[in-house]
Amino acid sequence: MTETKPTPTSSPATSPASPASSSSTGAEVATRTTGPLVSEQGRTAIADTVVSKIAGIAARDVNGVHALGGGTARAVGALRERIPGSRTNLSQGVTVEVGERQAAVDLDIVAEYGVSIADLAAGIRRNVIDSVERMTGLEVTEVNIVVHDVFVDDGSEEPSDEAPRVE
Repeated sequence: MTETKPTPTSSPATSPASPASSSSTGAEVATRTTGPLVSEQGRTAIADTVVSKIAGIAARDVNGVHALGGGTARAVGALRERIPGSRTNLSQGVTVEVGERQAAVDLDIVAEYGVSIADLAAGIRRNVIDSVERMTGLEVTEVNIVVHDVFVDDGSEEPSDEAPRVE
């Protein structure tokens, strides 16, 4: 495919445009046609689900994150996990927007009690940005985090040591 360029109406010596403005147009075209996901051999497209799964795993890896997702998403996830043969939804609580060169990530989390939420958010952002950019080549423009709850470990989620009532 051949790209046609408009014919200039004046010569470069008499053009009122500055050299910076004409070179920025060339840089914009070069940016659109080159990059980690675009080469002379073809383009690479990354699905939203891939980025959301990477971001979900990266967020869960940060100490102080108890779970991802709001109340309803966690309830549905808990039901899903009880079904034999089902898998954990690694992108639960993660919403992404993926463009050709950039991605934006929104996370819904439950923090563990006692953890500094500001430090936790900074750690999540750092880990998500590093993981997504390293694995996909996309630039992460923002990571927005909503803390829906604080988990207090009172020991009620551990299995009981009592013998079952029926066999």
